[in-house]
Amino acid sequence: MEAIILAGGLGTRLRSVVSDRPKCMAEVEGKPFLYYWLRLLERYGVSKVIFSLGYKAESITKWCDGIRKDFPFSMEYKTEPEPLGTGGAIKYSLTASSDNEVLIINGDSLFLLDIRDLERKYNSCKASAVLGLKPMKDFSRYGNVTINKENKIINFEEKKFCSEGLINCGVYIVNKEKLNLDAFPEKFSFEKEVLEKRKDIYGFVYDDYFIDIGIPEDYMKAQKELPLLFD
Repeated sequence: MEAIILAGGLGTRLRSVVSDRPKCMAEVEGKPFLYYWLRLLERYGVSKVIFSLGYKAESITKWCDGIRKDFPFSMEYKTEPEPLGTGGAIKYSLTASSDNEVLIINGDSLFLLDIRDLERKYNSCKASAVLGLKPMKDFSRYGNVTINKENKIINFEEKKFCSEGLINCGVYIVNKEKLNLDAFPEKFSFEKEVLEKRKDIYGFVYDDYFIDIGIPEDYMKAQKELPLLFD
């Protein structure tokens, strides 16, 4: 399996504590947050990691060049010439992949789901993409996702307070041929133009550890929790 890590965001909400680097490079116990994703991808036997880069890309490439010998997979960089939106970034990065099915993850959040189980579920349904979903209570930072009995996604709600529901944790397996992103413009939103409009997107629920370091409170929380999960 090949994986794309979306690591080009500006991280504006985290600027008060991390102002000189991309959000995924924020240090957690002396290591970039991105390191923990690489450890997880190593655990699941990923063969290649493609970094989708933008803001301060050189800080990521320099660090990766220094640690690539420590990981069994190959690494490649795709740096946006200008901000392309999530859809444009994925479309641009997919050109570096040789597989038809590709794992895509957000580099500034971490979801410890069983990636191989998600792959098996992807193979069991005729989907253009499958998402890892997490049950959550009392949330307003994320949109609520509704699925039917067959795990097909039937609705994405805008961000608002929900007493309970399912959130999209930014872990996807996509089928390049079925999505046909070449038909889309250079810049677009993957969430709005693909996930919310297609009728063949499935979501599978995993009640595993999830953290999004997009706000200072959760970034501080990661300092305590991640080292315990990656001993």
